[in-house]
Amino acid sequence: MGQGVFEKTTDFLGQVKSELRKVTWPSRKETLASTRVVILLVLVVALFLWLVDYGLSAAIRLFLR
Repeated sequence: MGQGVFEKTTDFLGQVKSELRKVTWPSRKETLASTRVVILLVLVVALFLWLVDYGLSAAIRLFLR
């Protein structure tokens, strides 16, 4: 009547293991470089959003006076 849960699970995990062997993992240097880029972009976007928020808040304060 088909495979049981245990057989399906072991088959799935075998396929996962096979696919993970095909993955090209980044080197430590590449990982650190990517991490630096992400942190820098997060800081730039945070600064931009802070400036927009500050500007809009100031404009609304002036408008409501």
